[in-house]
Amino acid sequence: MPLSFLIFFGILFVLVCFLRAARIGALVAFLAAGMLSGPYGLNLFEMNQTWQLLGDMGILFLWFSIGLEINMSRLWSMRKNIFGLGASQVLTVAVMLFPVLFGITRWSVLGCIMVSLILAMSSTSEDLQLLSDRNELNTNVGNQTFSILLFQDLLSIPILAMLPVFAGRSFNLGATAIDVAVLSLLLVISVVFVGRFILNPLLKRVVKLKSREALLLTVMLNIVIWATVLDMMGLPVGLGAFLAGMLMSETIYRHQISAEISPYAMLFLAFFFIALGMGLNVPLLMEKWQYILVGLVGLVFIKFFALFMVSRVRGMILPDATFMALILSQGGEFGLLMLQTMKSAGINAIPMTSSEVLTAMIILSIMTTPIILAIYDFLRRRGWIFAEYRPRSLDRSGLETNPEVIILGFGRVGQIVAKLMEKNNVSYVAIDMDVNAIVRGRENGYNVVFGNCKNAEVLRNFGLHPRKTNAVIVALDNAETAKDAVQTVKAIAPRVKIFARARNLADCKVLRKYGAYSALPETIETAFSLGTGVLEYMKVSETKINSALQALRTDNYAPLDHSVPISE
Repeated sequence: MPLSFLIFFGILFVLVCFLRAARIGALVAFLAAGMLSGPYGLNLFEMNQTWQLLGDMGILFLWFSIGLEINMSRLWSMRKNIFGLGASQVLTVAVMLFPVLFGITRWSVLGCIMVSLILAMSSTSEDLQLLSDRNELNTNVGNQTFSILLFQDLLSIPILAMLPVFAGRSFNLGATAIDVAVLSLLLVISVVFVGRFILNPLLKRVVKLKSREALLLTVMLNIVIWATVLDMMGLPVGLGAFLAGMLMSETIYRHQISAEISPYAMLFLAFFFIALGMGLNVPLLMEKWQYILVGLVGLVFIKFFALFMVSRVRGMILPDATFMALILSQGGEFGLLMLQTMKSAGINAIPMTSSEVLTAMIILSIMTTPIILAIYDFLRRRGWIFAEYRPRSLDRSGLETNPEVIILGFGRVGQIVAKLMEKNNVSYVAIDMDVNAIVRGRENGYNVVFGNCKNAEVLRNFGLHPRKTNAVIVALDNAETAKDAVQTVKAIAPRVKIFARARNLADCKVLRKYGAYSALPETIETAFSLGTGVLEYMKVSETKINSALQALRTDNYAPLDHSVPISE
């Protein structure tokens, strides 16, 4: 067994490194590792109940992660792009795919509708990674692409709700449409109500325990509870996990939850794709390679044409329309997830052989997208297409902007700094883990959020960026926590100026050593304020006072280094 594990992780390491160098997501590496290690490859492991259980957990975590991104306020702020461009894209692709599938296959009408919808989805994880690598997330085309991906995630609700229909229930178009619409609306309303009025108070109590384990268990229990409830209602367990994610997205703790659950979600997600790869019938796929190749080319071409047409009709310039159509032309994790969910639930909307072929098509389409974009970039560099084109920066009017200043800590010092930022119209976000302070701060209009200031993922989620953040203010009262926060900020944004609060001169030296641009000792600055008040009362000139203060502050308070040490 240890030798099998050694070979498996060796294969996984090589695949992840190779595919990452080729700018292909790690999920494809997990799939390939599963195929090589499974019964149709090196046969290192058997596809037993343990792998099946891990795969099912991966399905739940993937649905939860998708739901966590669906936040009502975010949807509302981007509603025009999401429900305009996003809906047009999915509808156009599905309408173009349906007659093709109905004409060349023997599937039922329901099967063709379902496959058309899931093939209309693109790979959210790969596309966002590609946009980030190319530094195009904050361009107009990047924002439009993100809106489409967000709509596709949102569309998961009615598609999942329709799974019982695909299971063989008698189909009446009008009744089914009404059922799905009502169910989707009820789910959204319940998310807003339960998230804000039940889950928020519950999480508030859990967070006060200051136990990371308690928070993680609460999240996992929430996933399992909703998956069980919807399973008892005859709906897919994946929809329950999706609903659990949406519930969490409506709480003030969603960014911290995302950061805490991310490593575990990625682990179980890896298990899902490994189990999926192990379950692929490789001999069958080798036998059907012509169908897979033709399907792959047809899928990419149809999606490209449909996306390009929709983009141009909606007024996008030619280079932006071309790029967006290329980056969204693949299948996505949603399609893989739906096919696997149907297989687990015994839903035979399409033949098992066809399901295997579709899975292979989607995987290959995900792998080919970076190659297609590399060809696109090569043609641009050669000057053969769009030689003078540069992606336009995003017009952020009316959209949620990145804060100019990030304040770590919302105690007395953090609150005063936040008020000073507001008075000068400087956008900011304050981060703290004191729930009571956050609730009171939000009630009084402060932009304060829950999160761990030492967690890199939390800081990124709240807008810390190497080129967009002007300054970070560390207003934490714990010296060790402040030091860790400074190190985390420097690791993400090395050139961002950090202004830190410290209790004394010794703490100042530590913070400056770890990267703080400026560190002000409370005790010394308080003493300066007291002394200044006394000297002004004694009619000492302002020039002399400022000169004395400047001398004492020289070289980071060097003249005070020889103060008599006092135990605190």
